Formats: sequence, structure tokens, C-alpha cells
Amino acid sequence: MSRFQFLHTADLHLDSPLRGLGRRRPDIAQLFRAASRTALANLIAAAIREQVAFVVIAGDLWDGDWQDFATGQHFALEMGRLARAGIPAFIARGNHDAASRITRALPLPDGVVQFGPGRVETHRLPELGVALHGYSFATQAVTENVALSFPAAEPGLVNIGVLHTALTGREGHASYAPCTLQDLLRTGYDYWALGHIHEREVVHRDPPVIFPGNLQGRHSREAGAKGATLVTVEDGAITAHRQLILDAARWLPTRLSINGLTGEDDLQPTLQAALAATVAAADGSPVATRVTVSGSGPVLTQLAARGAAVAEEFQAVAYAVSDSLLVEKVVLTEGQAEEFDRTAGDQEVSAVLATADMGAIRARAEALVAEIGRRMPAGTEQPAAEAAIAAARRLIAARMADPETPCAEGTDAD
Repeated sequence: MSRFQFLHTADLHLDSPLRGLGRRRPDIAQLFRAASRTALANLIAAAIREQVAFVVIAGDLWDGDWQDFATGQHFALEMGRLARAGIPAFIARGNHDAASRITRALPLPDGVVQFGPGRVETHRLPELGVALHGYSFATQAVTENVALSFPAAEPGLVNIGVLHTALTGREGHASYAPCTLQDLLRTGYDYWALGHIHEREVVHRDPPVIFPGNLQGRHSREAGAKGATLVTVEDGAITAHRQLILDAARWLPTRLSINGLTGEDDLQPTLQAALAATVAAADGSPVATRVTVSGSGPVLTQLAARGAAVAEEFQAVAYAVSDSLLVEKVVLTEGQAEEFDRTAGDQEVSAVLATADMGAIRARAEALVAEIGRRMPAGTEQPAAEAAIAAARRLIAARMADPETPCAEGTDAD
């Protein structure tokens, strides 16, 4: 019986900039900044350990053009390790590393094969009975259905398609090279190695059509374990696939319910227990967590009033749980605004909020956060107008309930 395995990964975003983490815990922030490189090293180590026949990378090696040659040098270093182990790599370019976006280049080992831009290329591995069909993009914005240009499966071979695509669209991801599942299945391929969507998704089981997710989470919306997909081929058929966890640092949410808490004496042990559960779910990785406070009552009033101090206080509690835990942000959710309004206990608060021209406020907030979003680097979390409005409502209520409350604009507790 013939048997081999290959690794499918995508969306490495090597040296993706991570901003806003270093002010409170620069040591943990540095681990996150280096995490994309460490995750790539973990990928290569896994490929060698599992003795895979080859590695497939379905787009977005980088965020865009390198700031300097160090990014390319690190990739060349890891590809050299793979080549010395006799493991070839097949790379398709996506939107972030499209040919038009990358102006620098470095030589790569002979075992690294990049699909040419703007057309489908087929590379065959006769000793394995494999044909890899891949498409690299020449430009960042692609709206045509390139899946229709992939040829039919070659008889007698294990056919693998490699494509960076949003399919029919996924929340939080730009539409890119749109196509349908049926467009892929019409080829008769045995496996489709997709990229672009950062959450792991098995789109279709037989034949497998898989987004492996990105190799390393980059912000709070890319939470949870990240890695690559290990695929097993036996006697010319895909027989198994499973996720390998390869990330080097973990983004995880913490949910903190304050319902039933009568005062801040109850808050610290409750928060500590919630943070301990987050750390336990991280499998020993450094953790950055966004704490979302839910519930109502006097503790919420006190938290809303303290602004920036809340995140600093929560970080201090985190030290009792782990040295490798960063409280990235504290959020009082939208649902708390109305509860907070009622607990403020001042009729003037209700009057101000009831008479506010929320339509005009919302329009102004949307315009401001849209402008902020345009100025933010690619890959960073974009602001949300509703979150800003909710924070403003809580701040108004807190200040009217207690005129000594600081404004705390632009704090972590927004």
C-alpha cells in the first residue's frame, strides 16, 4: 500500500505589524511580534517530524512589500531547512503577496516552487502520482472567477488545486477571486487547498475543500488555536486530514459576568477565576486577552467611571494567574449601556440620553471611525461606530452620576 502525507497552510502574514500591545507588557508584546516567525519555524519542524512529502502554501506569505530584507531572509532560512530535509514547497500568491505588491526578492532553494502569476500552472510529482494545479495573483484586487480556468483532473493522479479565494464571501474578509464550491468541484480534483479565510473551515468533505486558517493569529478577532492541515493519501485517495496546532502565541477572549456582584471586593476573585480559565485554554502559549464585561449593577457603574484605570487594574490581577498573560483591552459591551443608564439613578441622565439626536451622533461617529480605519495599517482591527457610541453613552451617564469622573477618552475601557 502506498502512503504519504502533505501539509497545507496559508496566510502566514510573516512579520505582520502588531501595534498597541507594548505599552502595558512589552515583554509579552515582543513574543506576539515574533510569533509569525516562530509559527513558521513550527510549521517547518512539523513537516520534518511528520516526514511529509511536500508542503502547500495557499497565499499571503506576507502582508505586503517588506519593510526590509529581514522578512525575506527569515523565509529563505526556513525554506532552506525544508529543502535540506528533501521536502519541496509549492506556493501560490494571494492578495497580500500579489506580484504587483512585492518589489523585493531573494533567491529560494530549488525545492521551492512558486506558481506563475496570472495563469494556472501544473506541477507533477511522478514518484507520488500527484498533480498540483495552482494560480498566483498578479494584482491585489481580483474580481474575476479564476476557478473556471483550472483544468480537469488528470486521470490516474492525485489532483490538488491551490487557490487564494473568498469563495462566495466570508464575514470579515474582502471579496477576492470569488467563485462557488461547484466551480471547484467541477474539476474532479481530490483536494482543494484554499487560502484567504483566517478561520479554519472544512467547506466540503468529499472531496475535501479546506481553508486551514492562518498560521498565527494577529489580533483579537483571530482568536483561538491556529495552525495547518495535515493530509494523508493512501493508494491514490485522500483518507484523512486533521489540524496541527502550530501557533506561537494565542489570542483568546475572556468573558466576565458581574451579575450578582455587590461590590468590588467580589470583583477580583471573579476576574481571577475567569482569567485562569482563559490561560488554561491556551495550551501553555502566551496569551493576549480582551476582557468583555457583562451584567449590570453597581460594579458596572464603578468600572465605567474609572476609564483607563480599569485595564491597568485587570492587568495587575492577571499577574496572579500567569506571567505570560496580557490584558489587551477591557470592553463594556453595548448591551450594558441601557442597564447602566438605569442604574445611574439620576433623572437628568435619562433626559439627556432620551433627547440626544442619535441619528446625527451615529452619522458623525461612523464618519470619524471610517477615517480612522483608512489610516490604520492593513491587518489591524478596524474600529466600530457602535462601540464608540456605547462608550460615549456610558461616559455621559457616569459623569452625570458623579461629576468627578474623568473623561478617559481613548482609553482601553472603550
